[in-house]
Amino acid sequence: MPTWDTPRSAASALLLCRLGLERDVPEALTLAGTGLTLALLRRPGLDVTGAQELQVLRNLQAACPDPALALAAGTRYHLTTYGIWGFALASSPTVRSALDLGARFVDLSFTFCGLTVEESDRELSIVLHDEGVPADVRAFVVDRDMAGLQTIVWELTGGALPLLRLSSRRPAPADVTPWTEVFGRPPEFGADRNVATLDGRELDHPLPQADELTAAATERQCRELVDRRRSRTGVAGQVRDVLLRSPSDLPGVDLTAAGLHLSTRTLRRRLASEGTSYRGLVDEVREALAEELLGAGIPVEQVSRRLGYAETSSFTHAFTRWKGTSPRAFARARR
Repeated sequence: MPTWDTPRSAASALLLCRLGLERDVPEALTLAGTGLTLALLRRPGLDVTGAQELQVLRNLQAACPDPALALAAGTRYHLTTYGIWGFALASSPTVRSALDLGARFVDLSFTFCGLTVEESDRELSIVLHDEGVPADVRAFVVDRDMAGLQTIVWELTGGALPLLRLSSRRPAPADVTPWTEVFGRPPEFGADRNVATLDGRELDHPLPQADELTAAATERQCRELVDRRRSRTGVAGQVRDVLLRSPSDLPGVDLTAAGLHLSTRTLRRRLASEGTSYRGLVDEVREALAEELLGAGIPVEQVSRRLGYAETSSFTHAFTRWKGTSPRAFARARR
């Protein structure tokens, strides 16, 4: 499995789908082959796989062959798009510490490239390694990620830290104007590496939203989120993804196994080797969704129906078993 094909927030796939709609690309075309829908992408807390997002990106590129489309996408990746990772960057003391944190928890970003940070006496270079990105979307990915990086730096500093240099392995486009408009200067195309270089002397100024307590709390949340997502790889992660697609009509283990091209016996054995079971995953998905829906103020009866329970009493019994309190008491405590 590629290093980028791990669970990630659906926010990026949703952003790409919305960009497609603005360019008159139908939802069904942008999401073809992903098993996703726009309604599903709008579900708070939903994760998708890297492969699903890459297919969205590939579909959008094929349907809308604008050479600058990836740049337009990248400029929409605001700090808030990244969730807790973005908040952690914004609350960091300095640009240097923000970049260090960003690199350590890069799995929480939407890049498909590897990322390393190189520093000399006067400069800091952020290197995007695209060798593991499929060739047919490599240029799009690099353009998007470079524009996204520029957007992050701009929002962190209020535009006070422009890029010194930018180089890209992609071939030069026929018209470099969109690149100049986004980055303030045309990149060096056809270079050996994808590199964004910043003035190292400007990296230790305090960030405007720096906050010591928030920085510590969000870094801890980043670490916990990375751990949770890494635990969702393998067959267990695939089963969770299947269950999340239709929580009101959960497929049985036989149907799920068939969808994963496994026998039921093999699926059960592989889940056991990963320390879980099909029933355990069903409970886990239902518990997480129940917390989310109750926390959003949705009535208990509606939550019960959305999670596929025939009777509210059955849902109440299950929720009390999971959380040690009734769903109504849980909802009241969240208000």
